[in-house]
Amino acid sequence: MSTRREFITLLGGAAAWPVAARAQQASMPVLGFLYAGSPEPIAHLVAAFRAGLSEVGYVEGRNVSIEFRWAHNQSDRLPDLASDLITRRVAAIVAPGSLLGPIAAKAATTSIPIVFSMGGDPVEVGLVSSFNRPGANVTGISSMNVDLGSKRLGLLHELLPTARRFALLANVSPFTNPLVRDVQAGASTLGAEVEIIYAATNGDIDTAFAVTRQKQIDALVIAPGPLFNNNRVQLAILAARYAMPTIYSSREFTEAGGLMSYGPRITEEFRQAGIYAGRVLKGEKPADMPVMRSTKFEFVINLKTAKALGLEVTPALLARADEVIE
Repeated sequence: MSTRREFITLLGGAAAWPVAARAQQASMPVLGFLYAGSPEPIAHLVAAFRAGLSEVGYVEGRNVSIEFRWAHNQSDRLPDLASDLITRRVAAIVAPGSLLGPIAAKAATTSIPIVFSMGGDPVEVGLVSSFNRPGANVTGISSMNVDLGSKRLGLLHELLPTARRFALLANVSPFTNPLVRDVQAGASTLGAEVEIIYAATNGDIDTAFAVTRQKQIDALVIAPGPLFNNNRVQLAILAARYAMPTIYSSREFTEAGGLMSYGPRITEEFRQAGIYAGRVLKGEKPADMPVMRSTKFEFVINLKTAKALGLEVTPALLARADEVIE
């Protein structure tokens, strides 16, 4: 009799386990993750984001759920994707990697917290009131990456001191005009010309390199943005095919075979976005969380690519590099 009673008790407990598990899952906060590009090229950045979350006590599947929404470089989809996350009743929306995601999220909600990471000035484009007191429901991390165009141009000129015709390959966004102005100012200082070429699709990238040959461009600057980050291998292949010395916005490009890069460590931006998202889940208000600014930038040279292009990198330039890929 006692054996039968023990079996019934055990069976009743087992039946309750799925109910308890479902209740725990239902009580988990849900984070929305909104990105303008595709998942595969940023797997390492998503890992950095999850690492940041774990630093403040949140582990996906254990005490937080993440709903990912990818625009696959179709920026016109972002408003609908943001609205979809809101109907999912997410606790917060993380919109890293560009300005377009947080703009879409902010247009969709004034109450759900939004955490961004981007390369431009969030005050200039109206995302926040100020860096120290963002106000409203938005905060995040800014690397000011779009303000580094003239610096990248200068590094290219140092590698190629006789070059006089440069090009900037950019994706149209609210940050495009400040980026163009910065690069044009840098070209003027160098006594050089700069051609502005725009790309909105993968096909446009192919066309852009054909334009550089047609216009006899000496060297190319690639602007930051999800379109180019998603296609960094394509960019490296095209640069090699057209024998085009090219500088990029982050180390991921040089690791993919690009010649040089100068910019912030993007993995750190995503990690900080994870930390900020975790702090929001713990109850902090975005209005009171200052926008973080990247302070460390790294210069990376791929020496193997330089040799393939027949370029000699001076000892002085190599000495300035934070890392040389051989």
